[in-house]
Amino acid sequence: MDTRQGLVRHGLTLFLAGLLTGFFVPLAANPRAGLAGHLEGVTNGTFLLALGCAWPLLGLGASAARAVYALVLFGTWANWLGTTLSAVFGTSKATPIAGAGHAGSPLQENLVLAILVATGFAMVAAVGTAVFRLWREEKPAAAAALQ
Repeated sequence: MDTRQGLVRHGLTLFLAGLLTGFFVPLAANPRAGLAGHLEGVTNGTFLLALGCAWPLLGLGASAARAVYALVLFGTWANWLGTTLSAVFGTSKATPIAGAGHAGSPLQENLVLAILVATGFAMVAAVGTAVFRLWREEKPAAAAALQ
Protein backbone atom coordinates (compact mmCIF):
# COMPACT_ATOMS: atom_id res chain seq x y z
CA MET A 1 0.00 0.00 0.00
CA ASP A 2 1.40 3.39 -0.94
CA THR A 3 1.17 6.54 1.16
CA ARG A 4 -1.66 8.08 -0.84
CA GLN A 5 -3.73 4.92 -0.53
CA GLY A 6 -2.99 4.80 3.20
CA LEU A 7 -4.14 8.38 3.69
CA VAL A 8 -7.33 7.75 1.73
CA ARG A 9 -7.99 4.49 3.60
CA HIS A 10 -7.48 6.13 6.99
CA GLY A 11 -9.46 9.17 5.88
CA LEU A 12 -12.52 7.17 4.94
CA THR A 13 -12.23 5.01 8.06
CA LEU A 14 -11.92 8.05 10.33
CA PHE A 15 -14.84 9.71 8.52
CA LEU A 16 -16.90 6.58 9.24
CA ALA A 17 -15.77 6.61 12.88
CA GLY A 18 -16.94 10.22 13.11
CA LEU A 19 -20.30 9.35 11.61
CA LEU A 20 -20.76 6.45 14.02
CA THR A 21 -19.75 8.66 16.94
CA GLY A 22 -22.69 10.88 16.05
CA PHE A 23 -25.10 8.09 16.97
CA PHE A 24 -23.75 8.04 20.53
CA VAL A 25 -23.81 11.81 21.17
CA PRO A 26 -27.05 11.69 23.22
CA LEU A 27 -25.62 8.88 25.39
CA ALA A 28 -22.39 10.70 26.31
CA ALA A 29 -21.73 12.08 29.78
CA ASN A 30 -21.22 15.38 27.94
CA PRO A 31 -23.23 15.46 24.70
CA ARG A 32 -21.67 18.76 23.60
CA ALA A 33 -18.22 17.15 23.70
CA GLY A 34 -19.76 14.14 21.94
CA LEU A 35 -20.75 16.43 19.10
CA ALA A 36 -17.15 17.68 19.02
CA GLY A 37 -15.93 14.07 18.76
CA HIS A 38 -18.34 13.44 15.90
CA LEU A 39 -17.18 16.57 14.08
CA GLU A 40 -13.48 15.82 14.70
CA GLY A 41 -13.86 12.39 13.10
CA VAL A 42 -15.66 13.76 10.06
CA THR A 43 -13.38 16.77 9.53
CA ASN A 44 -10.14 14.94 10.22
CA GLY A 45 -11.22 12.14 7.90
CA THR A 46 -11.89 14.72 5.20
CA PHE A 47 -8.49 16.28 5.87
CA LEU A 48 -6.76 12.91 5.36
CA LEU A 49 -8.65 12.41 2.09
CA ALA A 50 -7.59 15.84 0.86
CA LEU A 51 -3.99 15.28 1.93
CA GLY A 52 -3.96 11.94 0.12
CA CYS A 53 -5.06 13.71 -3.06
CA ALA A 54 -2.45 16.46 -2.65
CA TRP A 55 0.40 14.18 -1.51
CA PRO A 56 2.37 14.20 -4.82
CA LEU A 57 2.40 18.01 -4.79
CA LEU A 58 4.32 18.12 -1.51
CA GLY A 59 7.49 16.63 -2.97
CA LEU A 60 8.66 15.43 0.43
CA GLY A 61 11.87 13.47 0.78
CA ALA A 62 11.65 9.93 2.13
CA SER A 63 12.32 10.87 5.78
CA ALA A 64 10.03 13.89 5.77
CA ALA A 65 7.29 11.89 4.04
CA ARG A 66 7.46 9.17 6.69
CA ALA A 67 7.39 11.75 9.48
CA VAL A 68 4.48 13.75 8.04
CA TYR A 69 2.52 10.58 7.31
CA ALA A 70 3.01 9.22 10.84
CA LEU A 71 2.28 12.57 12.48
CA VAL A 72 -0.95 13.20 10.56
CA LEU A 73 -2.22 9.70 11.21
CA PHE A 74 -1.44 10.03 14.89
CA GLY A 75 -2.80 13.57 15.09
CA THR A 76 -6.08 12.97 13.30
CA TRP A 77 -6.95 9.73 15.09
CA ALA A 78 -5.80 11.07 18.48
CA ASN A 79 -7.88 14.21 17.99
CA TRP A 80 -11.00 12.13 17.42
CA LEU A 81 -10.12 9.80 20.32
CA GLY A 82 -9.34 12.62 22.74
CA THR A 83 -12.54 14.53 22.04
CA THR A 84 -14.60 11.34 22.13
CA LEU A 85 -13.05 10.33 25.47
CA SER A 86 -13.80 13.83 26.75
CA ALA A 87 -17.45 13.20 25.91
CA VAL A 88 -17.51 9.74 27.51
CA PHE A 89 -15.68 10.83 30.67
CA GLY A 90 -17.28 14.27 30.88
CA THR A 91 -13.93 16.04 31.19
CA SER A 92 -13.37 19.77 30.84
CA LYS A 93 -9.71 20.58 31.64
CA ALA A 94 -8.59 20.35 27.99
CA THR A 95 -11.90 21.53 26.53
CA PRO A 96 -13.30 24.19 28.85
CA ILE A 97 -15.91 25.45 26.38
CA ALA A 98 -17.32 22.08 25.31
CA GLY A 99 -16.82 20.72 28.83
CA ALA A 100 -18.36 23.61 30.77
CA GLY A 101 -20.15 22.27 33.83
CA HIS A 102 -18.51 18.84 33.59
CA ALA A 103 -15.54 17.25 35.32
CA GLY A 104 -13.90 13.86 35.11
CA SER A 105 -11.57 12.19 37.57
CA PRO A 106 -8.01 13.58 37.69
CA LEU A 107 -6.79 10.57 35.69
CA GLN A 108 -9.46 11.09 33.01
CA GLU A 109 -8.81 14.83 32.84
CA ASN A 110 -5.05 14.36 32.48
CA LEU A 111 -5.39 11.56 29.91
CA VAL A 112 -7.61 13.67 27.66
CA LEU A 113 -5.34 16.69 28.16
CA ALA A 114 -2.23 14.67 27.24
CA ILE A 115 -3.88 13.26 24.11
CA LEU A 116 -5.07 16.65 22.90
CA VAL A 117 -1.78 18.43 23.62
CA ALA A 118 0.15 15.72 21.76
CA THR A 119 -2.35 16.05 18.92
CA GLY A 120 -1.71 19.77 18.67
CA PHE A 121 2.07 19.39 18.48
CA ALA A 122 1.85 16.54 15.96
CA MET A 123 -0.51 18.38 13.64
CA VAL A 124 1.41 21.67 13.73
CA ALA A 125 4.65 19.85 12.92
CA ALA A 126 3.10 17.80 10.10
CA VAL A 127 1.03 20.53 8.50
CA GLY A 128 3.79 23.09 8.99
CA THR A 129 6.19 20.83 7.10
CA ALA A 130 3.65 20.27 4.31
CA VAL A 131 2.92 23.99 3.97
CA PHE A 132 6.63 24.83 3.93
CA ARG A 133 7.22 22.31 1.14
CA LEU A 134 4.28 23.60 -0.91
CA TRP A 135 5.51 27.21 -0.81
CA ARG A 136 9.11 26.54 -1.79
CA GLU A 137 10.32 27.76 -5.17
CA GLU A 138 11.32 24.50 -6.87
CA LYS A 139 8.50 22.19 -7.87
CA PRO A 140 8.60 18.42 -7.44
CA ALA A 141 8.39 16.33 -10.59
CA ALA A 142 4.86 15.18 -9.73
CA ALA A 143 3.65 18.77 -9.39
CA ALA A 144 5.35 19.81 -12.63
CA ALA A 145 3.62 16.95 -14.45
CA LEU A 146 0.22 18.21 -13.25
CA GLN A 147 0.74 21.74 -14.63
